[in-house]
Amino acid sequence: MRSIIVHVVVVASQDPGITPNSNGLPGLPALRQMAGALLTFGLVACVAAFAVSAAAWALGSFNNNSHYAGKGKTGCLVAAGAALLIGSANAIIRFFSGINVG
Repeated sequence: MRSIIVHVVVVASQDPGITPNSNGLPGLPALRQMAGALLTFGLVACVAAFAVSAAAWALGSFNNNSHYAGKGKTGCLVAAGAALLIGSANAIIRFFSGINVG
């Protein structure tokens, strides 16, 4: 029986010296405007989803329909969570990447 010896070489991570810049691509300001508009549309959609879900929750509770009431509660939680993530998108990206997005 042959034995196999495996050698593992650990290379220290080296910084390649590349950093994000704000003037590297043409059209970057337009892309930032589009991303901001998407954030706005997302927040508006969250408000609409929250209102519809709250109405479903209220009507389901009023009519003793636990299925609709449960779906309404879930919809409210999902809409609120999505709004939280969308609203804090810049801060989340800035925290995990160290890049100043805004």
